[in-house]
Amino acid sequence: MVRLDFGDSFASRRAVREDLKEYLPATIELGLYAMILSTLVGIPLGVVSGVRRDSWIDHAARFVSITGLALPVFWLAIMAQFVFFAKLSWLPDGERLPFDVDPPRTVTGLYAVDALLTGEWAVLRTALAHLAMPVVVLAYGSLAVVTRMVRGGMLEVLNQDYVRTARAKGLANRRVVVGHALKNALLPTATSLGLQVGLLLSGAFLVEIVFSWPGIGRYAVDAIQHVDYNAIMATTLVIAFIFVVVNLLVDILYLFLDPRISFS
Repeated sequence: MVRLDFGDSFASRRAVREDLKEYLPATIELGLYAMILSTLVGIPLGVVSGVRRDSWIDHAARFVSITGLALPVFWLAIMAQFVFFAKLSWLPDGERLPFDVDPPRTVTGLYAVDALLTGEWAVLRTALAHLAMPVVVLAYGSLAVVTRMVRGGMLEVLNQDYVRTARAKGLANRRVVVGHALKNALLPTATSLGLQVGLLLSGAFLVEIVFSWPGIGRYAVDAIQHVDYNAIMATTLVIAFIFVVVNLLVDILYLFLDPRISFS
């Protein structure tokens, strides 16, 4: 394990290390963009929902939270393919790139980033089109959790004495919400974001199968079907390592979010 030598795959007849090097970037790309999307949409939606409690946008945010937690990710993936590929023909049904399009020159292993760095604009547009459906489907469940956490944090913080004092002093509502309430409401959300990595990684297994996405989730499912012990153990270790590292980074982030926290 220290030497990253997990043996050979019984199915592919290659070193598992080489298989992971090939499939892992696809999962990282999918999970990274899903996390960015859920954060960029979930935090503002939760803030507006908490500030405008019982308004139409609050009801819409709660609807997103409930459906995101209740609907299975594989069902969302199938419905997305049915609507946006089969019926509307707006987006491709899966795969990272079409068979007749060569991937960009490898820099990071992430097709969209590599195409952007190398200036291959046609490949970039194609890669983003193929990313759209799986990223949105994978991000929906995490978006629901982030929105719910931020909304709950905002409702709690907005009733605190220091927020009422800031408003009594005549501060603008935007400054009170962003400068005082949001910073404190984000503390429990930061922990939730770290835990969402596990949700995204588990959801990636189903999303990659439905969208034929050549990532580590699909690789792990194929390994399970072929009883490929070396590949199964290596995949488990990699996913656990990613989850632990991300949550460690979230704990470190707490130092910057809350100056009251100190470690001796």
